[in-house]
Amino acid sequence: MDEPETKAKRQPSAAFMKPVQPDQKLSEIIGREPLPRTEVMRKLWNYIRGHNLQDPVNKTFIKADEKLRDVFGGKDRVNMFEMTKLVSRHLK
Repeated sequence: MDEPETKAKRQPSAAFMKPVQPDQKLSEIIGREPLPRTEVMRKLWNYIRGHNLQDPVNKTFIKADEKLRDVFGGKDRVNMFEMTKLVSRHLK
């Protein structure tokens, strides 16, 4: 009898797993320690949900509070795809 093929769990790219250092503005939200990019985004989303900053009508948009406005380059509202690009500027 043939055994069913087991699907290999997808491994994240090594680039996403390499720890990155948040700058001063971003570290006020997620902390100072170097983290993989995946963890940076997880902590950022926890902050957004914890402070109710997701637009209730269109959940792809994030409303910036004072701390996020610094990270978002002064913008009051960004979509989640733009957010990823803006956050990358605060990682070394």
